[in-house]
Amino acid sequence: MTDAGIAQGRSDRPRVVVSGMGAVSPYGPSVQLMWEKLLSGESAIKPIENFDVSGFSCTIGGEIRDFEPRDFIDRKSARRMARFTQFAVAAAREAIEDAQLDLDSMDRSRIGVVLGNGAGGYPEIQATASTLFDRGGMRLDPLFLPKVLPNMAAANIAMQFGLLGYNTTVVTACAAGTQALGDAANVIRNGQADIVISGGTEAGFCQLGLGGFAVMRALTTRNEHPTEASRPFDADRDGFVPGEGAGIIVLESEESARRRGVEAQVELAGFGSSADAHHLVMPDADGAGPIRAINWAMEDAGIAAEEIDYVNAHGTSTPLNDASETRAIKVALGEAARGIPISSTKSMIGHIFGGAGGLESIAAIKSIMDGRVHPTINYTTPDPDCDLDYVPNEARATEVNAVLKNSFGFGGQNACLVFRRAR
Repeated sequence: MTDAGIAQGRSDRPRVVVSGMGAVSPYGPSVQLMWEKLLSGESAIKPIENFDVSGFSCTIGGEIRDFEPRDFIDRKSARRMARFTQFAVAAAREAIEDAQLDLDSMDRSRIGVVLGNGAGGYPEIQATASTLFDRGGMRLDPLFLPKVLPNMAAANIAMQFGLLGYNTTVVTACAAGTQALGDAANVIRNGQADIVISGGTEAGFCQLGLGGFAVMRALTTRNEHPTEASRPFDADRDGFVPGEGAGIIVLESEESARRRGVEAQVELAGFGSSADAHHLVMPDADGAGPIRAINWAMEDAGIAAEEIDYVNAHGTSTPLNDASETRAIKVALGEAARGIPISSTKSMIGHIFGGAGGLESIAAIKSIMDGRVHPTINYTTPDPDCDLDYVPNEARATEVNAVLKNSFGFGGQNACLVFRRAR
């Protein structure tokens, strides 16, 4: 680590803390439910039911079932939202309640929204295309475009809760949720907001989305045994399992939390973002881009590799990604990498694309709060190219003061965060 990096991490800029969390995951709409299921090693991967998967090479996923938008959103508003937005608003409601934000007594112009999303309303796009070709363009839903645009989750969170401050959307594929959190922290550090609702959301389950990934041969074909299909870092991994959901986190300046009487347990201390500039979908085998992002996140936090207690990995269960990420961790963290537990949340809920970083960051934060790290399930056959400690199959109790969270997106866009116990 450079002296400049240490100085940056220890500057007098505002500290950014976590004051609330909300989740809609394949387990259901609850942070605590998700955390309990992750610790138990229970897979949420099942056969896809919401649409016809006949003829596809992958027919399983981390699908959210029995989600009722009206449990979280009034009927009229819910009808004007695509599924990815409904997830985001529902998770934001839980996060705002968890943070004990009394919005009616607050300056809402100082509360912003920075959200990550990969694709917007894919199922709604497919359904509308069918209407176009079957019934003609004048039979389209007049709200089609305002529903499906990727920015509409952030826009609707602002509208639902009357949040008047900084508002934007990050669209960096699989890194979007993680990058949104890093960007949100910088918005607070720069004094543009006191509080930012951040994280990621995705709902791409439809024939268009599934088919697009299937023809790329990026998905698993282990359809006969859904719960065993996602196998990050295992030698027999054959592709990722798609998922859907939203993870939302309330970030706040330490001063704002103190004024509200909130004693935050976790700080978002560091953020690094880089580009591979290498390929549309394949990671650079030497991991140079992720290495830069990891190093910059640690420098931003003013933390050394030896202080990292846990890595929540990108861990997609694809042959190329897991080997590349392992190399990046070893190079960036040096000898310390051998003694750090690493696990992949995707082993149990699948890959939620733009929503992955939000949900996985919640798992990282809970590991600090609870002193436990969830396992990487389905790890049975070691891979010589993946030779670190992946917390195989069982949760582990361990003191966690600092966590590195990795996310690497299509196009070689990388984002890494460092969370640590609040001082």
